[in-house]
Amino acid sequence: MVHQIAKDWHAAALTPPNQALCAYAEKLTHTPAQITDADIETLRQHGFTDRAIHDATQVISYFNYINRIADGLDVALEQFVHPWEQSVPFR
Repeated sequence: MVHQIAKDWHAAALTPPNQALCAYAEKLTHTPAQITDADIETLRQHGFTDRAIHDATQVISYFNYINRIADGLDVALEQFVHPWEQSVPFR
């Protein structure tokens, strides 16, 4: 499932709430200035509490921040890190 999500979350067998969360994460990552109250309301309609939305936003934003720091400083990946398509699927 993790590999399916990493490859293309749109094609992964996700529940509607998880699809909504992935759509929110994608939008927050690629076009953060376009997040609106409607995006938050969509998550609420899928059962996410304000606390869960806050926590998800913190995690998504943190990973975006760390990736931008690493990219900006041209940080090399550790030798044991391989692209998803080269790694062994989780079981």
